[in-house]
Amino acid sequence: MKTRIYSFQNVSLNNLTVFFLLLLFSMKTHYAQEVDTLKTEVVNIVKPYTPSISDAIKIKETSLLIDNTNTPKKEVTYSIFSVPVASTFNPAKGKATNLENIIPIPFYDNYAFFGIGNYTNMIAEISSNFETGNSENLSFFFTHRSSQGGIKNIYLDDQFYNSQLELNYTSNQKEINYALNAKFKHQLYNWYGLNNLFDFASPELINSIDSRQIYYNGKVGGVLQIDDSYLEQVAASFGFTTDRYSSSEFNFKAYPEFSLNTLDIPVKIDMDINFLNGKFSKNYSNIMGIDYGFFNVGILPSYDFNYEQLFLSVGLAGYFSSDLKNSKSRFYAYPKIKGSYRFANEQFVAYAGLEGGLKQNSYDSFKEDNPYLSPTLSIKPTSKLYNGFAGLKGELTNSVIFNVKVSYAKEDDKALLILNDYKGQAVGLEAYEYGNSFTVVYDKVRTVSFFGELIFNLSDIFNIELNSTFYSYDTSKELKAWNLPKFETTIIADIKFNENIYGGASLFYVGKRSDLINSSINPLNSETLTLDSYFDLNLKLGYRCNKKLTISIKGANLLGNNYQKWANYRVQGAQGMLGASYKFDW
Repeated sequence: MKTRIYSFQNVSLNNLTVFFLLLLFSMKTHYAQEVDTLKTEVVNIVKPYTPSISDAIKIKETSLLIDNTNTPKKEVTYSIFSVPVASTFNPAKGKATNLENIIPIPFYDNYAFFGIGNYTNMIAEISSNFETGNSENLSFFFTHRSSQGGIKNIYLDDQFYNSQLELNYTSNQKEINYALNAKFKHQLYNWYGLNNLFDFASPELINSIDSRQIYYNGKVGGVLQIDDSYLEQVAASFGFTTDRYSSSEFNFKAYPEFSLNTLDIPVKIDMDINFLNGKFSKNYSNIMGIDYGFFNVGILPSYDFNYEQLFLSVGLAGYFSSDLKNSKSRFYAYPKIKGSYRFANEQFVAYAGLEGGLKQNSYDSFKEDNPYLSPTLSIKPTSKLYNGFAGLKGELTNSVIFNVKVSYAKEDDKALLILNDYKGQAVGLEAYEYGNSFTVVYDKVRTVSFFGELIFNLSDIFNIELNSTFYSYDTSKELKAWNLPKFETTIIADIKFNENIYGGASLFYVGKRSDLINSSINPLNSETLTLDSYFDLNLKLGYRCNKKLTISIKGANLLGNNYQKWANYRVQGAQGMLGASYKFDW
């Protein structure tokens, strides 16, 4: 199936008027939808706590789920190292089945955790939940993660901290359910990744570099659901991001979802609305500032078909994207097709699909992936022309689950992170201009990937998960797909020894990656840098002293490798942390 892209510049007012009249007509025609019951779940995300300076620590955003029935208060599972941060790894390919407790553990509405380790690594958390009515709930969550650093043989400060406060309010009424959410984040990182040319730098130069970068971020949003209506759900959010260098970004997103299920017609019409506006005070050449702004509107109709063991969803995605600063606009069209077939008494599922879409990149999303970016970026959307995939999953036995998948994707303007140019060792340069920061380049990239996963639920007290992914990239302008690994492997195991003692282990492998060293002093002398592959081993052991108090110890990066996830940014070596959590009711 071919994906056609239509582009034009300086769209006339009449064309825009026709487009928005069609948009409003679509919204009026498909106004509401029958609400699907969304059930809350307890999700245990297993990731290693590797509080290294070279590791972009971030709070994972989770969408608000509303239960449209008046259910008892949500049960909360507490784990002493259930830390919602991004480690060096993103294994989230699958999840082993939760282990059952030998003796049921009582649940509480609140918990607090504190942990401290070498490198003066620290985690502090508190979460609290209040029922303000029969169908209303108020909660807050505060987390702080920090390290005073101490990586050997580096010249600049390598401390970091990451603090976040989150407030949530949910209300489940008879016909209307809604949730409100507010998040505030404060982060500090240091551009400490100087190259080996600074081995001979003067103390005066090193002392003159203030390597701190500070981020401030806030977001407010909500979700609304209406029973027995064509409008199934609408989610919206408004966020802002700024930093120590007076960068600023504002982002509004809205996702209305319409359905004709109330008319027994299996047709859905989703919308994707995104407004982004931002600026940087200067570009990397220090010539002028950078302003950017985009307005994207997408309409995604789909038709679902079910027949016995066969499921098929056929649709398309049409996007109108306007580059507000350059007065350019484009139309995009993408396929949205997926299907599955169950066989062998539903023990196996074959699935396939062909999907695409428009992804709006932003300063906020980039700095969550890599906090060592310079505040001088070029921002624009990525057009995911298509991603064709096919796979097979199912149960080999009652205790062994598998999943294999092959995919082929093509993207225009795919974002790749790469080292900034090295500008020398002059006193007075910005802290990110010493070749110790990263920027974004865009390219047409084709990606072939093979994914395999095995989950062993061997008993109620032990399980293990293994998954691996192989990637092959084909770029158009760039020499390589910068900083993207060709191979990743994850092994995660959890065990409960008895009602009081539990443990776990995780091993991660990330293959070699490539970066490019450029110098504005000698622009013709570029050099490709190969980052070594690495293993990371993590262990944890916990003891439940009583129904409320748990003590645990965890080791991270126990192989002691000061590997580099990003060029010149070595991580902390072997780490240990002792922590305690306490569950309680007010």
